Amino acid sequence: MSHTPFGYRIVNGEAVIDELAAEQLRTLFLAYLAGDSLATAAQKAGILISHAVVRKMLRNTHYLGDDYYPAIIEPATFESAESERIRRAEKLGRIFEPKETIEAAYPTTFHIKEGNERFDDPFQQAEYTYSLIEREVQND
Repeated sequence: MSHTPFGYRIVNGEAVIDELAAEQLRTLFLAYLAGDSLATAAQKAGILISHAVVRKMLRNTHYLGDDYYPAIIEPATFESAESERIRRAEKLGRIFEPKETIEAAYPTTFHIKEGNERFDDPFQQAEYTYSLIEREVQND
């Protein structure tokens, strides 16, 4: 395990819920769902962190419970917070949509002219050899 998420402690190699921090976390989720901004919700919960860290906390699936971490947040609350986050991001125009990729058409047929010059310098020979390459380009 790398970093222990907020709301948990490690005791004898197992993750256990830190009740004080877990209550702060529940307050954070409820304040955010009540309409508070990320920073304001964290402030109401008594958590002194940046809004970027709050956003990561609201998206951390460990809070739902998994093989190692016990559940702190109910699935319905977690899903509501994620839906609210997406709704706010769309309203502010902050949804990233990947740009459409345009596939480049590369020529697949190459021809080389016949050449008979020889050079002692390998770089000069390579330059000459590459100059003999012709390519066939398909026009669409």
